[in-house]
Amino acid sequence: MAIDTTNSGSAAPARKGSTLTWWILGALVLGIIVGAIFNATVADTTAVVDGLTIVTTVFLRLIKMIIGPLVFATLAVGIAKMGDLGTVGRIGLKAMTWFLGASLVSLTLGLVLVNLFQPGVDTGLVLPDAGAQSGIAVSGLTLKDFVTHLVPTSIADAMARNEILQIVVFSVFFGVACAGVGDKAKVMVDALEGLSYVMLKVTMLVMWFAPFAVFAAVAATISKSGLDVLAVYGKFMGQFYLGIVLLWGLLFLAAFAILRRRAVGLFRAVREPTLLAFATASSEAAYPKTLAQLEKFGCSNRVASFVLPLGYSFNLDGSMMYCTFAVVFIAQVYGIDLTLGQEITMLLVLMVTSKGMAGVPRASLVVIAATLAQFDIPEAGLLLLLGVDHFLDMARSATNVIGNTVATAVVSKWEGQLRAEGEANPDLIEAVGPAEPAPGPLR
Repeated sequence: MAIDTTNSGSAAPARKGSTLTWWILGALVLGIIVGAIFNATVADTTAVVDGLTIVTTVFLRLIKMIIGPLVFATLAVGIAKMGDLGTVGRIGLKAMTWFLGASLVSLTLGLVLVNLFQPGVDTGLVLPDAGAQSGIAVSGLTLKDFVTHLVPTSIADAMARNEILQIVVFSVFFGVACAGVGDKAKVMVDALEGLSYVMLKVTMLVMWFAPFAVFAAVAATISKSGLDVLAVYGKFMGQFYLGIVLLWGLLFLAAFAILRRRAVGLFRAVREPTLLAFATASSEAAYPKTLAQLEKFGCSNRVASFVLPLGYSFNLDGSMMYCTFAVVFIAQVYGIDLTLGQEITMLLVLMVTSKGMAGVPRASLVVIAATLAQFDIPEAGLLLLLGVDHFLDMARSATNVIGNTVATAVVSKWEGQLRAEGEANPDLIEAVGPAEPAPGPLR
């Protein structure tokens, strides 16, 4: 039985989602104002920053407590209902094909723009000593490390550390096993399906704490760094944000080419989790809400619960674009000319090393630090970016959410599992509320 979510009866619940979006926007603006006041009037803002950080940390911990059970329950149920490994493999192949294409576009765009704008030339910045340490741990990723890291030694340990990729691997095996057992596993599958809806309901409850977290995160950052740092790095940040806008445009065009006019509704549906990722500088914080919004939009639970967590390890478009942009920027600052061959090699290296990058704040800095070492570029250059990295991470995180949203919707369409407008999962609607009315007839 399908529920029509476009009728007048759904208008009130839809406005609730819009209200939360406005609360988050208001908290973002208020955080900037309050942070600027603290920075200008308080000599030592350490205590203020520490106090505000508590609020953000609590919110992120609330989100993290949801992710493990939600990924396991939704994915295991989705795989169990697919029925065979062939279907899992087909969806996985389509998803990885999209991820690789999106990664190549993101990395290439960053490389082209940084060479076009040359933000690292004649910056007037005082360069740190080339031998200075950035404080960012550099870890070399080998094929052996990557493959062995995929498999959890314990599902409890993977959930405790929110290792999404490990949870995905276990969930696939568990779901396939449930499908193989048949009717004997029906009680287990039904229980997990119930758990998935409960966790989505918990997500909706936690989201009302989001405006407080957004206010605290932004106020703490501005209190510590001040608005002056934005003026110093204004050229670099402006050019990077322009690149982000161009990447969003490319993602929208790709979505429109496949989804047609429903692409507009897709971007509209995920504006709230995108804004949340932007304000908290963490795409992980937006995961539960993104999954709920994708299913409300019409993406199949089977596809969304599989593709979205994979995307959090393999399809961080904003972070990948930043990697090429930042590495070449640091090279330009130190007057190091990279040949076209070196830049292409760097792009290919980042295609590999960026996979498995966690969707959490500052993860891309580790990848950048490792890449700098491989091309004999001073790691100390990272010190130039640390002061504004939070503001850059905000854009990266929001873009990661958009990229994974488009990937999930596209794979759902390719699989023929994108529900038509006006259709809905009644159990999902009961848990998270109806989808917002579309801005017009969609075809």
